[in-house]
Amino acid sequence: MKRYDLITPEGTRDLLFEDCLARRKVEKTLADLFKGFGYSEVVTPGIEFYDAFSGSTRNFRQESLYKLTDSKGRLIVLRPDTTIPIARLTATRLKEAATPLRLYYIQSVYSNNALLKGRSDEVVQAGIELIGGENHKRADLEVLCTAVEALASFDKENFRLEIGHIGYFKELVAQLDLDEDTVEEIRMLISSKNYPALNDLLDEIGNNEITGALKQLPSLFGGVEVLDKASDIYANDKITGILYNLREVYDRLSCLGYEGKISVDLGIVSHTDYYTGIVFKGYLSEVGQSVLKGGRYDNLIGSFGKDLPAVGFGVNVDSVARHLERIGESPVSKPVDALIFGDKGYVVEAMAHAQKLVRGGAKVEHSLFNTYEETVAYAKSKGIGKVIRVGSDITEEQV
Repeated sequence: MKRYDLITPEGTRDLLFEDCLARRKVEKTLADLFKGFGYSEVVTPGIEFYDAFSGSTRNFRQESLYKLTDSKGRLIVLRPDTTIPIARLTATRLKEAATPLRLYYIQSVYSNNALLKGRSDEVVQAGIELIGGENHKRADLEVLCTAVEALASFDKENFRLEIGHIGYFKELVAQLDLDEDTVEEIRMLISSKNYPALNDLLDEIGNNEITGALKQLPSLFGGVEVLDKASDIYANDKITGILYNLREVYDRLSCLGYEGKISVDLGIVSHTDYYTGIVFKGYLSEVGQSVLKGGRYDNLIGSFGKDLPAVGFGVNVDSVARHLERIGESPVSKPVDALIFGDKGYVVEAMAHAQKLVRGGAKVEHSLFNTYEETVAYAKSKGIGKVIRVGSDITEEQV
């Protein structure tokens, strides 16, 4: 039988030294940013009941979930998403809390992406959820600005944020008599910008104004002029309102100093079904895919029993950490200040001295060698510049 005790499962990896430092830097930077804007941290379980991720507004494909059973035989899954558990948390534990609620999280999510080469099945996400509040436009602007600040924290000059509105896509497909599977197939083809397959599918559905608009949807990205182009292709009262709202958001972000960093993409049609309004993605120069995703979801919390509007986003911490490593901004480990050696009979005193130095902010190692000469040789091999010898007195030697 083949053994798998020396490797990690596909889609996972071990992190070593600098990788860990880069991840922690990203986590701390984002946590400080979120707390600065008044968000409080929550943590949800790594395992949830499968039922939390099935339903009209929270339908995850079964094959994408890591599933297991609990002691009572009930189906549970490794958390594939953080927004849904926070929606459950809000509707239950926080159902009496005053709104708006500002929540942030830093935790792993898990998805079974068997068909995607080079995939990551375990990803650390950090994000915010702004829940409640009467003025949706103000809430959207706050979350979008926080998203831009998050991106700028890691590469001030080389980031971009793409904004769209899921309502544009939903309004178009609502004009057609399609089943859910066909709508999902159209959504996936638009998201991947697979023009040939999309055109073939829509040709089978029919040749009309709506299918013509859907064919052009993947190409509707660029500057604010995209909104005029979309209006010319197809518009009704609802779509006109959606495009007006997007233009207002674009203008407000530009006025805040983000002009040139913001673009429009009406082809953002996330596979996550709970989005109802504005949607957006963030990119950094050294990562080939989006590192930030978010949007407005006004019906999700209601599916757990408490109607509340919400908007939020999540950042792929691991992708941002790789970006920092590639641009040379990844932190390096602080060198050891000194190596502590205790003479025979003074091992406890040496350990006590090491504790004292650590409490004062120093970084030290405690020698495990039997002789002072071996300790000095080790210090030289590791690039440790100072050895502290603890005996009847305490001496320091530069090596």
